[in-house]
Amino acid sequence: MARSRRKDKRRPMAEINVVPYIDVMLVLLVIFMITAPMLTQGVDVELPNANATPIQNDENDVLIASVDSTGQFYLDVGGQQETISLSNLQTKVRKILNQNPSMSVLVRGDKNVPYGDVVGLMVALQGAGAPNVGLVTEPDN
Repeated sequence: MARSRRKDKRRPMAEINVVPYIDVMLVLLVIFMITAPMLTQGVDVELPNANATPIQNDENDVLIASVDSTGQFYLDVGGQQETISLSNLQTKVRKILNQNPSMSVLVRGDKNVPYGDVVGLMVALQGAGAPNVGLVTEPDN
């Protein structure tokens, strides 16, 4: 009977020990504090300035303006590609777009051409009245 009285006096513990959870939380906090600055690395880049507005893409006739690695501009009209200066390109594109205002204009830029040349071409095309200027890229293999 002595044993039965001891069992009655022992009650189950209803409190949860949270000390191990706090220890784990503090270890994770230290790990994240150490690794977070390593994840946010960046490169300082001086981007060119341009007054350009975002465009919407629709499926109409397409006019392709290109820039090669030497900075030479080309205009593809009706499957015929011709070498052209930037000012003449803008004039010719303006004339073409006056005849067909719904035509989309695409830019093909060589990967070695300076970024400012591609942006300058896009701004010139928008200045010529091109409602849609998009970029042509090659798919990754």
